[in-house]
This record gives sequence, C-alpha cells and structure tokens, in this order.
Amino acid sequence: MSQPTRTEAVAAPPGPAAPPAPRPAATLAVTSAATAVALMTYTAPMITLGDTAASLHTPLSSQAWLLNGTPLGLAALLLVAGSLADDYGRRRAFLYGTFALGVTTVLSALAPTTLLFTLARVAQGAASAAVIAASLGLLVHAFPTPAGRIRATGVWGAFVSGGIALGPVVAGAVAGAADWRWSYAVLGAAALAVAALAPKALTESLSPRPGRPDLPGALTLGLALVALLAALTLGRDGWLRAPIGLLLLAAVLLLAAFGVLERRSATPMLDLSLLRRPLFLASTAGALFTGLSVIALFSYVPTLVQQTMGVSPMGTAGLLVLWSGSSFLVALQARRLAGRVSPRHQLALGFVLHALAVATMLGAVGSGHWQRLLPGLLLSGIGSGLLNAALPLLAVESVPAGRAAMGSGANNTARYIGSAAGVSLTIALATSSGPSHHALAQGTNTALLVSGTLALAAATLLLTLHDRHPTAQL
Repeated sequence: MSQPTRTEAVAAPPGPAAPPAPRPAATLAVTSAATAVALMTYTAPMITLGDTAASLHTPLSSQAWLLNGTPLGLAALLLVAGSLADDYGRRRAFLYGTFALGVTTVLSALAPTTLLFTLARVAQGAASAAVIAASLGLLVHAFPTPAGRIRATGVWGAFVSGGIALGPVVAGAVAGAADWRWSYAVLGAAALAVAALAPKALTESLSPRPGRPDLPGALTLGLALVALLAALTLGRDGWLRAPIGLLLLAAVLLLAAFGVLERRSATPMLDLSLLRRPLFLASTAGALFTGLSVIALFSYVPTLVQQTMGVSPMGTAGLLVLWSGSSFLVALQARRLAGRVSPRHQLALGFVLHALAVATMLGAVGSGHWQRLLPGLLLSGIGSGLLNAALPLLAVESVPAGRAAMGSGANNTARYIGSAAGVSLTIALATSSGPSHHALAQGTNTALLVSGTLALAAATLLLTLHDRHPTAQL
C-alpha cells in the first residue's frame, strides 16, 4: 500500500459548507406579505367593532380592549422578539411567528366572550411581534447595500400601509356577506398560507450573543403596559379616582424597574446606551407619536362614522381606504426622497400634514356629512405614507448592523405602545360626555385637537434632533 504524499498528509479537511445566499426578491415578497397580513389582523376590528361588541356583550367602557389586544401583545413582545430573532435566527422567528399568527387569528374567530377574544388578540400581537421584528432583520441581511436597503424598507413600509388599508375592507366585505367571525377565519388562513410558502423563500441569518433571553424585562414591560392601558381605559368614567392613580403609579414603578433590569442584564432587550444616539431617539420618538396621534385616531374614527353618520361598514371601509390607500402609494414612492430629504425631516413633514388634516376634520362628525372627512383623510394619508416609509429605514440605520431586529423591535414597540395608549385615550375622550350624537361630536372634536397637538409636538421634537452618524454615538 503506497504512503500518502506530503501534500496529502497536510491537506486540511474540508470546511463546513457556506450558508446559502439570501434571495432578495423572495425575501422582500414573503416578509412584506406576512407583515401586510399582520397589519390586516390588527385593523380588522376597526370596521366590525360594533358587531363584535354586540355579539360578545361588551360594555362601552370595555370596548377599548377589543381594539387594544393586538397592540398590547405587539408592544410587550416586540423587543424580546427582536433579540430572540438576532440571537437564534431571524428565519426561525419569522416562521414560528407567521404560523402562530394564523392559529391565533382563527382562535379569535371562535372566542365566545370578551375576555377570550381579547386574549386571542393579545396572542395575535405576540405572533405579529415575531413577524415584524424578524422581517426587517431578514431584509437587512438580504439587502446589504444602502441603495438596496432604502428600496426594500420603502416597499416593506408601503405594505404596512397596504395591510392597514386592506384589513377593514376584507373584514367589512366578509362580515357583510356572512358574520364578523368569518373575517378572522379568512385572515388566519392567509397567514397560514404565507407560513407554508416562507421556508423555501428565506435563508437563515443571526447575530448571536452569549446569555439568555431577557424574560424578566419582557414580563416587567408587559405588566407596565397592562397597568397603563387599564388606567387609560377606566379614565372615561373619571380621571381623579384612586384606582386610576394606583394603576398609573404601578405603570411608572414597573417602567423604572424595567430600566434597572435592562442596565443590569448581560443581554438586554433594549440596550439603553442607544438612547444617546440622536437617530435612535428620532426613530423611537417618531414611532411613539405615530401610534399616539395617527394610528390611535384612525382606529376609532370608523366606529364614530358608523354611529353618527349612518355609514355602512363597507362604506366606512371605503372612506378609510382613502387614508390608508394614499398612505400606501406615498410610502411606495417615498424612497425617491432619499438623498434629498433625511428620514428625520420626512417624519416631521408627515406629522405636520397630519396636524393640518386634523384641523380640516374638526366639526365633521357633528355635521353628519361624511364628505367633510375627505380632505383630512387624504392629507393624513399622505403624511402617514411619509411616516411609514421613514420609520423602518431609520429603525435599522440607528443601531449597529448586527442588531437590526432589535432596532426594528424597539421602533415598533414604541409605535404600538403609543397606539395602545392612544386608542384608550381617544375612546375615553370621544365618549366621555355620553353616547348621544351631540356628546360624541363634542368628544370627537376634543380627541381631534389632542391628536393634532401631539403631532405638532412630535414634529417640533424631531426638528430639534441632529443627524449624526449613529456609530459616532457609541
């Protein structure tokens, strides 16, 4: 038997196979589709709130929970979902999240009580958190160049608007033909279809760190949000009551505990040092005020339109499409502003347009003429498109490249904290004087003024921050 040659003796064993290259077009298509379905499940109750509340025997004081279940789950778990996706695999988190979204949406269709429906909606939010946080991480991996990333996040942001637009339309159409429960069954089936297509389209990417998931942080943040939303929901019956004060105090203490836990954790959900980065502050503040001012208002406007103007669910969905559809078109084209308008200034412009829109809508509900809403819906839709295009880009640009999912999680956590708190506040303001037509008109004007004031405050804050490269803020 011949001896091995010297070259053969020292030859290195073959290394592990290189991971498959990402498929940019397929990644963008699948993540955008799943995000759109997640937003459709989020907005579906906007049109069917009255029928859902009647079917589940939900009192007026508790209807905010029918809307707030999903944003509560999103806000509580987006940060931890982003960290888990970075550490254990964005593809894995996305697949689990999309499948869970389908299952929990079907479960909400079967819920017999307000409590079980709300719990199913919270679970939908948790599943959506995995989908949204992992999506932007997958896109950053698939589109490594700045130009490609601008295009991809612009398309993804447009599908956020598209999902918001289609959710009420699908829910209204299905509910009109059958029952409100069937709308959730249809959306659940759509999520499961995307989950079936995703494995072949996506490749894995991760940025692991030593340590365990920050479950104490997730629990503390979740409890703080429950306390805050409960206080805002109960506020419609009077703000100066002891239970509300105790709930607000609990929310403050739990948020303080969350900050302490994040500082001491080796693998925090949120790296608090990021708060020294102006771009991260702009991203987080922009998302928070988008939820508080824009999303919160248009989550309850459809119900007010049906109650005070006699517009049918499908007619209301059509009105909402003017807002969300124009938002979709603007977000899709907003990438053309790259290089000429910074994301921070784009956000400020979006908030100013929303404030102008709100001014045109004052008195519309009391007039009884739905046509009065059209200019405001269009103006706010344009502003929302600018917001939805700038926020995802700023979310991934404001953090280190390896923590893209965490950046997405932080951005969207702020958005849905704002949304959940804003919905509770909007309903409390709009219904504080009672359910009569005159009282709702008066309360709606108050809610509109608050929404516009918050938008102007956001624009002012964003204009005071300075664009500096994030790596300079370490």
